[in-house]
Amino acid sequence: MSKIEVNAIEPQCGTTLTLGASGDTVTLGSGASQTGFGRTGTVDWQTGSIKTATFTPANGEGYFANTSGGAFTMNLPAGTAGNIVSVVDYTNTFQTNNLTIAPNGSQKIGGVNASFVASTEGQSLTFVYVDDTEGWKNVQDSTSNASGRNFIIATGGTITTSGNDKIHTFTGPGTFCVSQISSCAPENVVSYMAVAGGGGGGKHQAGGGGAGGYREVKNPVTPYTASPLDGYPSAPNRITITASSFPIAVGGGGAAGTVNCSGTGSNGVNSTFSTITSAGGGGGGGYTNTPTGDPGSNGGSGGGGSSSSQPGGGLSNFGSGNTPPVSPPQGNNGGGGYTPSPHSGGGGGGAAAVGGSISTGGCNGGAGGNGVTSSITGSSVARAGGGGGSAGCGGPAGGVGGSGGGGGGGRGTSPTAAPGTVNTGGGGGGGAASSVCGGAGGSGIVIIRYKFQ
Repeated sequence: MSKIEVNAIEPQCGTTLTLGASGDTVTLGSGASQTGFGRTGTVDWQTGSIKTATFTPANGEGYFANTSGGAFTMNLPAGTAGNIVSVVDYTNTFQTNNLTIAPNGSQKIGGVNASFVASTEGQSLTFVYVDDTEGWKNVQDSTSNASGRNFIIATGGTITTSGNDKIHTFTGPGTFCVSQISSCAPENVVSYMAVAGGGGGGKHQAGGGGAGGYREVKNPVTPYTASPLDGYPSAPNRITITASSFPIAVGGGGAAGTVNCSGTGSNGVNSTFSTITSAGGGGGGGYTNTPTGDPGSNGGSGGGGSSSSQPGGGLSNFGSGNTPPVSPPQGNNGGGGYTPSPHSGGGGGGAAAVGGSISTGGCNGGAGGNGVTSSITGSSVARAGGGGGSAGCGGPAGGVGGSGGGGGGGRGTSPTAAPGTVNTGGGGGGGAASSVCGGAGGSGIVIIRYKFQ
């Protein structure tokens, strides 16, 4: 095969120069350019000149029109046969801020001397000037809004991943800062779990503290095993995030009763995320000389009732759970104490069950109500168990704490009342003898989960 290289051509009047035989391909050298060869129905896209205001396109060029700041006009040039121009919706905003395409003078667009309004999201258009009868003919009209997916981007707390989901865990106060939301609206409903601080156990033949209120929502787009308290189907429980900041409050556990050997435990502190509040667990009741004993306090789950030096009525002295009421319930009632000797305390309520009551004499305290289990973090963890009530004599044991961080109750004079586990919202165990304090409630936790890829 032969090759001829031409560096320069002397212009000649009336001379025809043919490069290549029929069917051959003529290739320009590196850095060379062509003019005067006609076009093949394509344009040169002007990527370095995004249009944001009224402009006039040049023949053979395509433009990206950004109407996000407002509508404007593309004034077509004076057309001659074979001219071609194109335009595309740069920001997918033609549907709200239109692009008007106006003909030059008396020339036409599709046979009509009138402007055309591009009003479709992501629209792209190509016009070729045919003749003075039809003027500019639209040879391509399509939507060009295929784009990559936007996912939620956020910071705050301790961030981990599980599959395609990110998990933000707050064990103390913080801020969930969202800088970008998903382009798929259902994904902006985040999964979350909010557990309040557990109530403290009472002192002296006392009830166990109630678990902190437990609230959870699982969006089905984030696959994990939620607790039975998943409130996703209920609209008031769902949180749709926006590109903004969401303060997070994580409730501390309530203090154990310490006043004059008969103090009631303090309630735990609320945890909050956006419009969701989980109520602190109720404190466990402490010993009194009243017939019913000192009642446990109301809260996310109710505190267990205490005993009394007088017989009668102790089984009704528990604190009420799910206070204030929400659906699904955020917790359960505490258990009643036993007032005649040996003066045992009731268990604090848990997220899954009521606290145990002591209906007959004996040395065992009421068991704390069990918590619930969720794998929102990627691992199955139980939280929001109630504290066990105290045993009123020396053996064999105080009430066991509920699964999910509930502290066990004390027995006799042994200082065995246990605190609720940190960051589970578990209630503290009730103290037994007058010299033995109850256990403090465990602090709460807030966890947020969403699809990030």
